Amino acid sequence: MALTLYVDTARWRAHHKHVLEQFPGLVPVCKGNGYGFGHERLAEEATRLGSDTLAVGTTYEAARIKDWFSGDLLVLTPFRRGEEPVPLPDRVIRSVSSVDGVHGLVGARVVVEVMSSMKRHGVTEQDLPQLAHAIQDVRLEGFAIHLPLDRTDGSDAVEEVIGWMDRLRAARLPLHTMFVSHLKADELARLQQQFPQTRFRARIGTRLWLGDHEATEYRGSVLDVTRVAKGDRFGYRQQKAASDGWLVVVAGGTSHGVGLEAPKALHGVMPRAKGVARAGLATVNRNLAPFVWSGKQRWFAEPPHMQVSILFVPSDAAEPTVGEELVAHLRHTTTQFDRLVDR
Repeated sequence: MALTLYVDTARWRAHHKHVLEQFPGLVPVCKGNGYGFGHERLAEEATRLGSDTLAVGTTYEAARIKDWFSGDLLVLTPFRRGEEPVPLPDRVIRSVSSVDGVHGLVGARVVVEVMSSMKRHGVTEQDLPQLAHAIQDVRLEGFAIHLPLDRTDGSDAVEEVIGWMDRLRAARLPLHTMFVSHLKADELARLQQQFPQTRFRARIGTRLWLGDHEATEYRGSVLDVTRVAKGDRFGYRQQKAASDGWLVVVAGGTSHGVGLEAPKALHGVMPRAKGVARAGLATVNRNLAPFVWSGKQRWFAEPPHMQVSILFVPSDAAEPTVGEELVAHLRHTTTQFDRLVDR
């Protein structure tokens, strides 16, 4: 009995191929929990795609993945002086976002990140004169720009990249390769047409691995079903059942990521109203679970336990049976499955 990730493998891989056709030379990204699939599996899929480079989040991830992927590994987190040294092979490329970082990586392979409108990290225009000197001591693999997902000010992502291309060119910096994130296929094509001497390589994670929502599905096994009447006490906190129904114990708890939710940026009146409503229900211990039964997302009977969740299914619904599986709407990047089944 487990929380299982089912993968329609043929459909999933067909989506990968489609994305690769849209973004020739793309660099797959494998970071965090491997977008819910795990590092080893995504390294295998990147190899299947013929990728020569795989992007990872940290040096620790690079150390784990190096035995599963034989190509270059691009570490996305910028190098900082004083960081813990991690033994890595020469095929690992470090990102740098400061002139000082470049000076700290003499002889290394580096990608220099420029400051985008994300304002997260990167070299600035004022850094370019010093950067031109500093890169003489490293093996420059190219520049990179990480763009925002939304552009609420109406600005153009392509124009932002062009602005940086012009600055780098004016500073007489080599422009053989530019790594980009969060561009559309047509935007990438526009850039490639305008700068034919530069190779633009899209770093893609979410769109590649999670772009086809119908290709994957989480399901939790029903472990126990107990009939309760209105007023019966149950659970760790001995709450009272609000009505007649069943307590359904299903595989999937906090250790799997069930019940975890990242903060969301809400735009518009309706999303904000729904957020207020959810917060109000939570104050009276009404929290919607990710598990679906009889076509409806069910409520947690109480907060999820470490490896299981207890749901309340009212008596007007069909009684679940031990051994059945409930579909679970879970976020891939925060979920750890017990098993993965290709089908």
